[in-house]
Amino acid sequence: MLSYSQKLRHWLRGLEPKVLAHLHGPLLERAKPWLDRHDVFDFNRRPLALGVAIGMFCGLIPGPLQVPSTFVLCAWLRGNAIAGALATCYTNPLTIVPLYLLAFQLGQWVLPGTYALPPLPSMGADWLQGMVDWAQAMGWPLLVGLPLMGAGFAAIAYATLQALWLTPAIRRAWQLALRARRRRQI
Repeated sequence: MLSYSQKLRHWLRGLEPKVLAHLHGPLLERAKPWLDRHDVFDFNRRPLALGVAIGMFCGLIPGPLQVPSTFVLCAWLRGNAIAGALATCYTNPLTIVPLYLLAFQLGQWVLPGTYALPPLPSMGADWLQGMVDWAQAMGWPLLVGLPLMGAGFAAIAYATLQALWLTPAIRRAWQLALRARRRRQI
């Protein structure tokens, strides 16, 4: 019986040929050698973990720049761009306010001095502009807290994915070591 990480690994390895088949289209045909060489669509342990970590970091970038910046960083650092783009989905209109509050608190903890948290805007017709003004009013604590929180999220995601990917191999090695130890005791 396969474990969850093994099932995920088999599913990802089955997904890789489908993704690579899209590279034969007219838009990406010229870039295919470069993309293949840079592991942008590679579904192995290291590029996948790196892509998720990059996506977690870039997920805190405001608005429409999340996915393009994830693609650029994945291409530059040789991470999986699809996993990175999917990892940015943890930020959405429901989660961005708590994440920004957490980043503000983190920045306030790191920076010297005290900073007052501006009041949240009320729901109304001009709510979006109020949210933008609210984020700008947070100032330096938010500006410092976002990259720190993104780096923390990225490190946790990278380590978690590495551990999940390697769990079956570690478990198998542990079982073999126990069997060998039992044989020596007999």
